[in-house]
Amino acid sequence: MQFDVRTLSPEMAIGQLVIDGRDEADARRQVEARGLFVSAIHPVRGGLRPGKGKALSLVLFSQELLALLTAGLGIVEALEALLEKEAGPATRSVLERLLAGLREGQRFSTVLAEQPQLFPPLYVGIVRAAEGTSDLPRSLSRYIDYQQRIDIVRAKIVSAAIYPCILLLVGGGVSMFLIGYVVPRFAEVYQGAGRNLPWMSQVMLSWGQFAGSHTGALLAGVALVLAGAVLGVRRLMAGGGVVRLLGRLPGIGERVKIYELSRLYLTLGMLTEGGITIVQAIETVQGMVSANVKSGLQLARLAIESGLPLSTAFEANGLTTPISLRMLRVGERTGDMGPMLTQSAAFYDGEISRWIDRFTRTFEPLLMAGIGLIVGAIVVLLYMPIFDLAGEMS
Repeated sequence: MQFDVRTLSPEMAIGQLVIDGRDEADARRQVEARGLFVSAIHPVRGGLRPGKGKALSLVLFSQELLALLTAGLGIVEALEALLEKEAGPATRSVLERLLAGLREGQRFSTVLAEQPQLFPPLYVGIVRAAEGTSDLPRSLSRYIDYQQRIDIVRAKIVSAAIYPCILLLVGGGVSMFLIGYVVPRFAEVYQGAGRNLPWMSQVMLSWGQFAGSHTGALLAGVALVLAGAVLGVRRLMAGGGVVRLLGRLPGIGERVKIYELSRLYLTLGMLTEGGITIVQAIETVQGMVSANVKSGLQLARLAIESGLPLSTAFEANGLTTPISLRMLRVGERTGDMGPMLTQSAAFYDGEISRWIDRFTRTFEPLLMAGIGLIVGAIVVLLYMPIFDLAGEMS
């Protein structure tokens, strides 16, 4: 957590620092190590400095550290170089804690594990495995590649959802404008004309008059519904409910399962290539998967510990497809299970990307046609009495 510290220098100059420490004693020790006196210290609410957000970008940190290690610097020298170029106080505090731990003789993985809010168990695990093989640069390279591949798939899903969301917002806004502003004006004109209107036009004009007379209440209701929907989605995402809900939809549930298996195989492949046993790798990824996959993984781990092959344990617990099952068996025969898991994940990623492309090419035109039909129907119903009048006049 972070602490707001009021300091006093030997020259009697008062200063203010934000220190990231395990507890108040650790923060005080860091300040005194800089040659400063602590006059007041208290935790920052929420553990983060206002407006600063997360203190460290893990991928950027890994990329910079990998570049320095590849250039021939030691881990302490590399962290000192990163500290010298860093200007942000939050990131500097993180780097200072890492350096302090290394200078005390602790392992790099142990120092990372002391800051779980920044360095997840997966990252700590690959660093701990690299310490056993003395090949930290290669492990960092694997993690960077792993994170970039996950980001590519996630970005593709997000980009595929942006355009439909824009269409829905624009179409909904145009429809609300027509119903709430244009239709009530036409209703006043038609009431003064004293003509009998078609039934559909009467229904739409009645709705328009209601919307025009209760605009504020309707807007407040829409805002409440949107806020409730956002809160509901956040709760579902936090509890894994979105994955379970999507998994029940026909046609989409199978793709959700493939996406989960892709992430699972990619993570297991990276860990096993880094020298971690498959049982330890399964334990590490327990907190990264949905509840359904987690229960299957637990049963698969017990089966593997009892002597069953990985492919048999995964097949028995629904963690394979026909293609991945064959690839796992090949990996067991050749002894290259890590690369085979990674190749299985790449196969899944390609399948997901192709399905997203097909879905967007089909769904977006249908969505545009649906919005066009709604707006067009409103306009036609508005002008239908005028068309009837023009027919009578002719």
